[in-house]
Amino acid sequence: MVTTTRTEITSEQVLEQCSKDYERTQSELKEVDLLIQQTTAEVERLAQRNTQVTNKLRQIEATLDTVPREDIREAYTAVLDTQQRLFTMRGQLEKLQSNQRSLTRYLDMLHDVLEVTGWAGFGSQVVGEAGAEAEDGQPAQPLVVRIIEAQERERQRLSRQMHDGPAQALTNLILQAEICERLFDTDADRARSELVNLKTAVAGTFQKVKGFILNLRPMMLDDLGVVPTLRRYVDSFAENSDVVTNLTITGKERRLEPYKEVTIFRLTQELLNNAAEYAHATSVQIGLDLGDELVRVSVEDNGSGFELTEALTSPDADRLGLAMMRERVETLGGRISFDSSVGRGTKVSFELPT
Repeated sequence: MVTTTRTEITSEQVLEQCSKDYERTQSELKEVDLLIQQTTAEVERLAQRNTQVTNKLRQIEATLDTVPREDIREAYTAVLDTQQRLFTMRGQLEKLQSNQRSLTRYLDMLHDVLEVTGWAGFGSQVVGEAGAEAEDGQPAQPLVVRIIEAQERERQRLSRQMHDGPAQALTNLILQAEICERLFDTDADRARSELVNLKTAVAGTFQKVKGFILNLRPMMLDDLGVVPTLRRYVDSFAENSDVVTNLTITGKERRLEPYKEVTIFRLTQELLNNAAEYAHATSVQIGLDLGDELVRVSVEDNGSGFELTEALTSPDADRLGLAMMRERVETLGGRISFDSSVGRGTKVSFELPT
């Protein structure tokens, strides 16, 4: 018979380790904050540089017939190089901001543990950037903070998409229009051809802008309600993402309280984006059941899936928005469940009282 011994760990040792982790995490958070400041400054510098080289390229294209080919090549190379560096730095900034949020959450947790247990000497420590308490001494509102952070992340994402998409396309449209204007006096046939290209480019840019408006706030959500809005959004999503998306609606179609309609639409929208962007799904099935007492929604994809426990406790939870989804649903008195594993797809179901 083999007898094994196990070293007993006392609560004092656990709290001592928590205290050390708290100090270490504070130090790491300060370093990340500094890196974010430096990276943000570099992103702003590259954004200004991008504007400069783009303007120079426009000037060259305005006098295309008189500019040496080498100068044209250098101008295009400068634009591509600057945009690539800007894209890379923005990705690095997003990663640092994600690390900052993870460290802040961990610091908040350690703070709560040490404060509740009354760990010796902890009351004199400075909370620092984690902001575990408000200035008036009242407990902070972590849900409100996370909601604000989520809103800002979404605004940043849309801002980048607007800059890299429609804003850049509009710049090209202006250049094409100037080329057409010059060609009318020298080559009418080529000018007509350029006008056809310009019309196609305008139509494409218009569709992108409509997509941004639909993502930001569908006007029909206020006018017609969540059911017609979901139908239209699902059709648009399927067309733009090449993901086969089906929406099944049961129960009596009717209007709900505006905040519940917004919650249903936003969560469904976020789950669809996760399926396409992170899970690389090719098919999504959506169910909306408008019952007398509960509204039930399910979104199931055939994507790569994820390890549920790890996703709910790792930085990926922030990326996928799982914790925020749960808090939003539970705040409204509802329930949400996640069912996923690697290689098996994901199914998320939630219900709200009517």
